[in-house]
Amino acid sequence: MGTTGRSQTIADQKKEGTLFGPDGFNFLGGDESKNQGGGTGIGVNSFLWRASLDTLSFMPLNSADPFGGVIITDWYSPPETPNERFKITGYILGTALRSDAIKVAVFRQVRVGTDQWADAVVEPSTVTAMEDSILTRARQLRIDSATAQ
Repeated sequence: MGTTGRSQTIADQKKEGTLFGPDGFNFLGGDESKNQGGGTGIGVNSFLWRASLDTLSFMPLNSADPFGGVIITDWYSPPETPNERFKITGYILGTALRSDAIKVAVFRQVRVGTDQWADAVVEPSTVTAMEDSILTRARQLRIDSATAQ
């Protein structure tokens, strides 16, 4: 239809549109032209990622997944309070530099015997302060990158 006597090509089909729009659903794979030149990159906001790593750098790192946006630290005992230890998990939830794109979980344990630890309550303000610190550092990194260009 609309091809003036010749067979319809894929380009003609794309011009007509699809049920799900021009970037619609494709059972057999995507358009090759969309996949060229992209490479594999970080799957989350790079400023939040670097800011999270910077902010949590005082703790030993257990694992970091830039594609999933998860940073897990190992247990850390501050020198001032050797009878308690902390572990932090940071989640970067999106590609935008927004306050709802970062979530931090803080775990705290206190020593109850020689080599025995018990879970303890973490103040909600501690989690909020950690998230705010990461966001502040991410904003600084973004400003620095904008002024460098």
